[in-house]
Amino acid sequence: MKNGTMIQFFHWYSPEDTIWKEVKEKAEYLGNLGITSVWLPPASKAEQGGRSVGYDSYDLFDLGEFDQKGSVRTKYGTKDEFIEATQALHDKGIQVIVDLVFNHKAGGDETEVIKAIKVSEENRLENISDPYDIEAFTKFTFPGRNGMYSKFIWDKQCFSGVDYDHRNQDNGIFNFLSEYGDDWENVIDDEKGNYDYLMFCDIEFRNPAVREELLNYSLWLHELTYFDGVRLDAVKHIPPQYFKEFLHLLRERTGKEIFAVGEYWAPGYLELLQRYIDATDSTMSVFDSALQHNLHKASNAGSEFDLRTIFDESLVAHNQALAVTLVDNHDTQPLQSLEAPVEPWFKPLAYALILLRNDGYPCVFYPDLFGASYWDKGDDGQDYEIFINKVDGLEAMLYVRKDFAFGTQRDYFESMNTIGWTREGDEEHSGCAVVMSNADGATISMEIGTRYSGRSFRDILGKIQDEVWVNESGWAEFHCAPGSVSVWTEII
Repeated sequence: MKNGTMIQFFHWYSPEDTIWKEVKEKAEYLGNLGITSVWLPPASKAEQGGRSVGYDSYDLFDLGEFDQKGSVRTKYGTKDEFIEATQALHDKGIQVIVDLVFNHKAGGDETEVIKAIKVSEENRLENISDPYDIEAFTKFTFPGRNGMYSKFIWDKQCFSGVDYDHRNQDNGIFNFLSEYGDDWENVIDDEKGNYDYLMFCDIEFRNPAVREELLNYSLWLHELTYFDGVRLDAVKHIPPQYFKEFLHLLRERTGKEIFAVGEYWAPGYLELLQRYIDATDSTMSVFDSALQHNLHKASNAGSEFDLRTIFDESLVAHNQALAVTLVDNHDTQPLQSLEAPVEPWFKPLAYALILLRNDGYPCVFYPDLFGASYWDKGDDGQDYEIFINKVDGLEAMLYVRKDFAFGTQRDYFESMNTIGWTREGDEEHSGCAVVMSNADGATISMEIGTRYSGRSFRDILGKIQDEVWVNESGWAEFHCAPGSVSVWTEII
């Protein structure tokens, strides 16, 4: 059995017109590293055309083929390049995970008059107007595509609300009165009263024609790419029963057990993640935003953080089979709306925690493996240049995950500032040992198994130069440097 490892192969500031080409170019390298799946960015045309990250979804069926929103290509390339990228991954035995943005649509082609109620932005259950007519960009005709692949026209019956009244030039949140209801759809959290509405034209999942169109699109995309999994955007704002139906039909129609992971971002709130899993009958995995929150806190607290608590109230500690673990992503990176990056000094420790243990399905973030630099404005309106350096030792840890992180796991979480564990290995793989500290250098006596008696281990990350010898009882004294992690593998 392989250890599954995902990579998010983009970030918010990925350069234009590069990603599909780079995926194709790096597919072999990723396979050699032990990457088993690649999460690709949204492939469809968005409101900002060739400049859009893709989460302001416009035309799902335009994968960079039609002249719409100011360009033919998307930010990441053309349709042909996208398909070539997915084929390159499959050729190397790597699964393709596509990003489905179903919560909203942006960039409507025509306006319509709609009866709506303006609601409070902080409590969407509080009406602040009587019903009245507004004018909104809710008609999507996709003139550049002209009915190819789908003749479906999105109109006001396909949405439950918007954030702009064109008639009165008024920004706000407007709940539509339609045949599907005069209220928001039910979601599991009561944040903002009801957090169904997030942005743009909010999709109305009570409309059966909408559900059918989204399924048809997904099946069409599968016929093009034979994708193996889906990353589901903004599931927090979509009725959970919709995805139970959608994933059942998608798996049934494709004849594949399509992997699914939902983005329910709730840092520090394990109960919300588990409540969503329960509401969807465990039909999908969820990103472990609770663990990412712990990693972020630990990286800022330094030696004041108790490493023994790093997995407290994390999804991976309570439901490891459905936890997709991560260190950072495109939302937590510096200058983004949910900015909560893990500080550089702690990232090697964080990656060891998600890559080299038994539990969870780890996701590596592109800048941490390849590096990144970009400019953007901060909350203060000033321009900032951000550099994200490659994480020291990440490539080596990926190799260790691929070849050594197997078998019985023994934990030594015995000190506030120093923790460690061993993996004994199995019939096909040698094992490894991990020691980390957020303060001084440290040594932990740990059992790795009598099969290694009399054998020597080295720190594959090169932080400690001396070899370690395993005694006849299968124990050894494993070390790490201050504020660092060491990963020990057998010298063969």
